[in-house]
Amino acid sequence: MPGREALDIMKVAEAQPVRDAKPSLMGMTRDDLADALRSIGIEERQVRMRVAQLWHWIYLRGVPSFERMTNVSKDLRAVLAERFVIGRPEIVAEQVSVDGTRKWLLRFPPRGAGRPVEVETVYIPEEGRGTLCVSSQVGCTLTCSFCHTGTQKLVRNLTKEEIVAQIVVARERLGDFPHMSAEPGAIVPREGRFVSNIVMMGMGEPLYNFDAVRDALLVASDGEGLSLSKRRITLSTSGVVPLIPRAGAEIGTMLAISLHAVRDDLRDELVPLNRKYPIAALMEACRAYPGLSNARRITFEYVMLKGVNDSPADARELVRLLRGIPAKINLIPFNPWPGSAYACSDWDTIETFAEVVNRAGYASPIRTPRGRDILAACGQLKSASERLKVRERLALEAMIGGADED
Repeated sequence: MPGREALDIMKVAEAQPVRDAKPSLMGMTRDDLADALRSIGIEERQVRMRVAQLWHWIYLRGVPSFERMTNVSKDLRAVLAERFVIGRPEIVAEQVSVDGTRKWLLRFPPRGAGRPVEVETVYIPEEGRGTLCVSSQVGCTLTCSFCHTGTQKLVRNLTKEEIVAQIVVARERLGDFPHMSAEPGAIVPREGRFVSNIVMMGMGEPLYNFDAVRDALLVASDGEGLSLSKRRITLSTSGVVPLIPRAGAEIGTMLAISLHAVRDDLRDELVPLNRKYPIAALMEACRAYPGLSNARRITFEYVMLKGVNDSPADARELVRLLRGIPAKINLIPFNPWPGSAYACSDWDTIETFAEVVNRAGYASPIRTPRGRDILAACGQLKSASERLKVRERLALEAMIGGADED
């Protein structure tokens, strides 16, 4: 599959385009599962054991149905199947970049009186690890001028179920669950390519969906389920200053800040949220981040825009701003997208910028662009229902059986 055109879109089997009337156990915390079990009459003395069983099967084994839960009695499995589902979104499309990056367009069923919504999730295979970029909202409110997602209006927040489901779907497609060793259709990656890291850097601002993101990441980091270390989960924010302390205290993952400018006037343009929470307030919140240390550094993301924010003077000011903060600076070559007003900095300019930062004692890796050919690179995510041309949209809808358009 690598090497196909960017619009080489494939239908994936076992889609579930219509919401089941039954509630889903996907994304439930332990407390949620306990309440669900009580609602079907499980005695209190059995609740803890049954929660552990469900947790094991849903999150560690990744099974899609109750029938596979072999240590649960047949009678209880029947009751669970009658009252609940283990929900999965529809995989509308899957694209594979020449560099092995995978992007999924996922469609979630309606919520209440709403309509189906679509988000993009990206898997980036690297030597020794595999990183999954997860979305927290459908669209975004922040309108960052260099970001493709920012051109799509916010539709709604994702639920914790929908956030966790992105991780589960990726692991299923990669053959990453124990029950899938011989699963037909699983895409088994090369050795070492499994979901070992998560970055909340997909569509949306995670801190504007705080409760759902918190609960989903606590599910993901539970050692008896999906079992991702909090040091391998990074939450990225554009700078929602009042919620940064809560993120450290209640979620406890690594923190990344989408900075991109060292002056308020420029950051007001690139990241309009800066008008509400300017750079000085953001730096103060970073210095006070719970658990901050050399072992738990904050990552500052800095997209390199030609002639905009890439001068040696900008690099020196960046060093001054971050003084005293245990930090790493990710320099991100700008990833072009249709209609963007920006260009990527020249490579020599990026290296000069990095040298200034490195000499000041900060690690400043230059991020290798991944998935550009399928618009899966940093800042390029946007739901296909918004992006595809009419002709391409009609072809896609025909492939998936005439599903409703958003």
